[in-house]
Amino acid sequence: MEDEFIYWPHHTPVGIKVEEISGMESKSGRIWEVMAKQIYCENGRDGYRDLGHFANGAPFLFGQTTRISLTHTDHLLAVATLPKTPEANLAQFAPRTALGIDAERSNRQQVLKVRDRFLSDAEKDLVSAEDIEANIIAWTAKEALYKAAMTEGLDLRSDIILRQLPVLDRKMNLPGAPAPILGKATLRLPNPDNPTSKSEYEMELYTYLSEGENESYIITLAYSPKCAKFGCH
Repeated sequence: MEDEFIYWPHHTPVGIKVEEISGMESKSGRIWEVMAKQIYCENGRDGYRDLGHFANGAPFLFGQTTRISLTHTDHLLAVATLPKTPEANLAQFAPRTALGIDAERSNRQQVLKVRDRFLSDAEKDLVSAEDIEANIIAWTAKEALYKAAMTEGLDLRSDIILRQLPVLDRKMNLPGAPAPILGKATLRLPNPDNPTSKSEYEMELYTYLSEGENESYIITLAYSPKCAKFGCH
């Protein structure tokens, strides 16, 4: 049955590796997700990769010092990876390893019904209530930023702040494609030295379109400008 899946590894223009698994639409839900993760694990460059999760829910690879982030939506699994950072503690947030990925179907209109839950009043000026694509970009950005923060209990509207929405990159990795237009965001995280205050961290956003056989997906990466990145390939 594995030949009904499509596995595709690639590097994004912003220096973050993404591996996508799609297909096998005869299966869905938990069964599909488990099988897609198995295919991801089997396609490790240096052998089988074993997935685990930290106490805060963030995924990791046993025996490896690479930050990964994972997203799953209807018949798409995507895993983003940074280069090895043996000097970093992957179990907690740090600008050196801050990374999150999220994906959603490009035509999911339900996002318009919940925009009040994740967008502040200021952010609504950035994201038109009639623009489904912009709202999905904003939603995936917020979710990716939440994963990058690795901090439970954050408020999507007040602790994860969109400053500039990225422009959807429709020409990722095409020869001669212009540099993508990135988004900007701020994370407000608890200050470990002063529980009554919060520290702010600047983040960047990159969004691209992944087109499958019967569906297209908007995928957003959230990362710190200070994080480790892969060089040009």
